[in-house]
Amino acid sequence: MTIALTRAVAAPPSRTDGFVERRQLRRLGLRKSVPFARMLGVVVVLALWAAGAHFGWLDERKLSAPWTVLETGWDLLVNGSLVDNVAASLQRAGIGLGIGVLVGTTLALVSGLSRFGESLVDGPIQVKRAIPSLGLIPLMILWLGIGESFKIVLITLGVVITMYIQTHASLTTIDQRLVELSEVQRVSRATFIRKVVVPGSLPGFFLGLRLSVTGAWLALIVVESVNAIDGLGKMMQNAQNYGQADVILVGLAVYGTFGLVSDGVIRLVERKVLSWRRTIAG
Repeated sequence: MTIALTRAVAAPPSRTDGFVERRQLRRLGLRKSVPFARMLGVVVVLALWAAGAHFGWLDERKLSAPWTVLETGWDLLVNGSLVDNVAASLQRAGIGLGIGVLVGTTLALVSGLSRFGESLVDGPIQVKRAIPSLGLIPLMILWLGIGESFKIVLITLGVVITMYIQTHASLTTIDQRLVELSEVQRVSRATFIRKVVVPGSLPGFFLGLRLSVTGAWLALIVVESVNAIDGLGKMMQNAQNYGQADVILVGLAVYGTFGLVSDGVIRLVERKVLSWRRTIAG
């Protein structure tokens, strides 16, 4: 309480424009970021899990101890099965994510830069958005069979929708003053897209990319349970059949690790690419 009052007293005086009093807003919480602060919750969960296993509060048949999961993961890594399954999953997720990002971003640009394009593209996208991608599994199997094609297509469809929604939202909310200034300056269409549209759409693009990576992993674990011969989803399905909770937890740990690392990488790239926003805000 004392610190809060001290900061309030030390805050810059309010400014008035003659009618409404305005105060400088401060971000809630700590001014400086704490290294690895996002891992605090993960550490707490792991500590509770370890404590529950140590004191016998958890049933080993349903939730293996952390040290058991680590031992099982090491065994799977040594015998090569984990590496093979991870490689297969990464290939499916990577192909679906790459195609989905390209198609979704392209459709967002077509829809956001042209009224005709929006009339042509936005309707089908919104219809597909209302239909869960996983609900299309029976139809995809009927059309494409149960091979790799239908798995990649389902991952791609989810990514396309996410990328389109987020990128299109950024395109349609670009500061109107920049658009009017471009018209006054009579800049060319190409310059307008390069100087205004692309920078304005990048925040939505990166948000869509982060959500798409997570969505790709979620779709992957489901599609790999449909007649797959390898992959993390298949490994976990086999473990379910044999009651191997430790193997299932190894698969979940790998999924979580890849999701956390990929999100962190995208955040890092986003901060680098959008550093100009902080400069302007400052």
